[in-house]
Amino acid sequence: MLQIYFLSIFLNALAGYILISKDEGVILEFKSAFNLKDETFRLVLGILSALTGLFKLLSPIEGVLPVIGDLIPAAAGLLSGFILIFEYYRSRSTLVDTEHTQKISRVFVGNKKIIGIAALAAALLHFIFPRVLFL
Repeated sequence: MLQIYFLSIFLNALAGYILISKDEGVILEFKSAFNLKDETFRLVLGILSALTGLFKLLSPIEGVLPVIGDLIPAAAGLLSGFILIFEYYRSRSTLVDTEHTQKISRVFVGNKKIIGIAALAAALLHFIFPRVLFL
């Protein structure tokens, strides 16, 4: 489905850009209808990225092997969405950090720049080569 294809590219690029941006703000300052620093915007973007990643697994581009053809963009959407949702949870949670949340934070949030670069690369490559196997 081409709608999911477009959403996957757009949301992976936007989520990847937010993940690689500096913690103080966004790398590029530009006028936008959206405040990319807003926590609510990041939560909504995380939910949409994760859902699009899930739907990307369920509805691959025509002519490509199911699941395998869209595996990298789907995984990038799921991971970047999870990180954005988890960061929102950590900033709003009043509970004491547990061992599990600290492990998740070390593994995923500690490597968010790498995952952000991978999401940007997946978006760009998926845009250029829509029917390539494993992309």
